[in-house]
Amino acid sequence: MELFTPELIKSILVMLGATLGFLLPSAAIVVYAERRIAAFIQNRVGPNRVGPFGLLQPFADVLKLIMKEDVTPTQGNKMLHTLAPLVPVSTALMTVAVIPFGDGLVVSNLNMGVLYLLAVASLSVYGVTIAGWASNSKFSLLGGLRSAAQMVSYELPMGMAVASVVLLASSLSVVEVVNAQAMWWFIFLNPIGAIIFIIASFAEANRTPFDLVEAEQELVGGFHTEYSSMKFGMFFLAEYMHVVIASMLITTFFFGGYHLPFAAAWLPELSPLVKGILDIHVFLAKTAFWIFVFIWVRWTIPRFKFDQLMNLGWSRLLPLSIINFMVIAIVLYVIG
Repeated sequence: MELFTPELIKSILVMLGATLGFLLPSAAIVVYAERRIAAFIQNRVGPNRVGPFGLLQPFADVLKLIMKEDVTPTQGNKMLHTLAPLVPVSTALMTVAVIPFGDGLVVSNLNMGVLYLLAVASLSVYGVTIAGWASNSKFSLLGGLRSAAQMVSYELPMGMAVASVVLLASSLSVVEVVNAQAMWWFIFLNPIGAIIFIIASFAEANRTPFDLVEAEQELVGGFHTEYSSMKFGMFFLAEYMHVVIASMLITTFFFGGYHLPFAAAWLPELSPLVKGILDIHVFLAKTAFWIFVFIWVRWTIPRFKFDQLMNLGWSRLLPLSIINFMVIAIVLYVIG
């Protein structure tokens, strides 16, 4: 039995390329992009001292974090305090395994890929909750509890929005979900589900206006108040990686993945190499657009109050997502 089959080697290369060549560097790129876009929105200069056009600023930030003292609370749980930052970073990396970057460019085409994504996404809440408890700080604990309440609340409407996508694609495979959008993207067939998923993605990534787990005026720094040096850097890295992952999922579930608009109708037959390059660039362009939207919203919309956040999730999005799921199911049953 051959150990390293061509398919296995291809999957390994896709995984390494997606992780080392895109996902990990994307955090530094998004940090720089956020500072530049924020400066433009606020009519100021932005980073312009470290390197040409401030391009080396992310590297300066990493160096600063490395040079800082790593402090662990004396009365806290040192083992959990150290392990907690690894959880959100690990969950972000695990999602890459089932996201197709192009035709055939996927690490693992799982039959239950959608369920895998939902399961992995739900694990990140443990990292911030454990971090809040292990710090032995009231502010950190409250931040961790807020995070758990917020992320669990918005996982439900997000799950229902994804369920409506599964209905339209008639498959739990992420690859089949993308292939079902070769002609019509699901944003056209399921706009309400797309809006719910996008709003829930902001809440899951703890981004403004849903960044209540880090509300400085109330909780100092939230769940990572007692973190410093590269432990804090891991949480910082995870936040921006989750922004990238959320943008990739929005692209995959509702905006055709690597497919161009109505590509099946007008795109000519291309060689595998040209098709693969085109697919990757289309997917990355769509992902970059949604990263821009995440940054744009952060510097445009003020933070919600906590009761507003919970009310939106439970009283608005969850009932709407259930109704949307039922309507799509009835329509598919009638026309099918």
